Amino acid sequence: MSPLLILAIAFVVLTVIGVPLFASVGLTTLLALFLIDIPYTLMAQTGYSSLTPFPLLTIPLFVLAGRLMEVGGMANRMIAIATNLVGAYRGSMGLVSVFACMLFAALSGSGPATTAAIGSVTVPAMKKEGYDVPFAASIVASAGALGSLIPPSNLLIIYGLVSETSIPRLFLAGVVPGIVITLLLMVVTYVIARRRGYGGDGDPFSWGPFLKAAWDGKWSIGAPVLILGGIYGGAFTPTEAAGVAVFYSLFVGLFIYRELTVQKVIAALRFTALLTGILILITPTLAFGQLTAFYDVPTVVQEGITAITQNPAIVLLLIGIFYIFIGTFMESLAQIVLFTAVFLPLVTSLGVDPVMFGIFTVITCEIGFLTPPLGANLTVAARISAISIERISVAVLPFILAYVVGMLLLILFPDLTLFLPNWLYGVAK
Repeated sequence: MSPLLILAIAFVVLTVIGVPLFASVGLTTLLALFLIDIPYTLMAQTGYSSLTPFPLLTIPLFVLAGRLMEVGGMANRMIAIATNLVGAYRGSMGLVSVFACMLFAALSGSGPATTAAIGSVTVPAMKKEGYDVPFAASIVASAGALGSLIPPSNLLIIYGLVSETSIPRLFLAGVVPGIVITLLLMVVTYVIARRRGYGGDGDPFSWGPFLKAAWDGKWSIGAPVLILGGIYGGAFTPTEAAGVAVFYSLFVGLFIYRELTVQKVIAALRFTALLTGILILITPTLAFGQLTAFYDVPTVVQEGITAITQNPAIVLLLIGIFYIFIGTFMESLAQIVLFTAVFLPLVTSLGVDPVMFGIFTVITCEIGFLTPPLGANLTVAARISAISIERISVAVLPFILAYVVGMLLLILFPDLTLFLPNWLYGVAK
């Protein structure tokens, strides 16, 4: 039996019997080291080197900043701005949820964190307006996934580190696809809400209330302007921007809105520690990814797929189907670390830009956020709405279709991702 088949069987068996993912990958990696007689110290060396890159500090800092902005009053003011824009339309609170998730995504960098921040406010509001609870939960679950696409994004940071791609270019590349998918989600929300007669009882749009809400929430809107403007203006790196975001959220929450307390700050630190604990996956997955080179996995995959087709669009479609399937039971972080090393050489050999492939990868991961049994966003939405994941899983299907349409648009029109980074930084060489 070939070593690759042995490793595949070992990983699948460990995963199926319920062994935690980091342990499954770690044990499979140790088995791989044993089969090719490489010292086990590789795991320790990789563990050290995988957690030392300075940009990795960006993830806990952005998570902390997003949490502080949520409990410090910024999320509520973003929702107020969105409500004054679309309050008179069918599905108004659903549209508000999607739009507010898009705004908050530019602060948190995390899909589950965005779902929790906006959903905790808008799901109860939608219940009061008579929304079907699974539908309300599916809106915030799907829109919350934008937190992993719209910059700053934790998954884009991981992809950038693994693939050695410019993180600022990746951030800028996520803007247009993020807006496109936001619009698709709003269309789905509006169509379903119109058919079921939800919402539409709010006041018609007028400049007075909107400007008042915008003025009240100016510090909230100022956060993404400061963070992203500083990165693209060259004032600071993404990691430094994350530090600025934490300071900004503390300052606004403590001295402007005065809604932050010591207890809330401690709770935010605890939340950050729990959420960023997932970085433990990096060590075994990165070591396993390095071993794919020893087993010549990228070459085997490249030869296997190119024997079927060399059309870049079809190859991306095949990879997308695989990513969506694997995302049902694998954490997105592990998925990116494990499979970027396998598929990136293939797609670049076919002329696909690494930046475009990074955005494509994150969109497929977002679909994984919405598919059971793992479905991180489904879990958060279920907790907020107090219903089962199974009920949300059915209601979220139309929104998954919106993400699939977004993925297909990205495959057919790659300039959607490359236009902004190429315009600002020039064409990558």
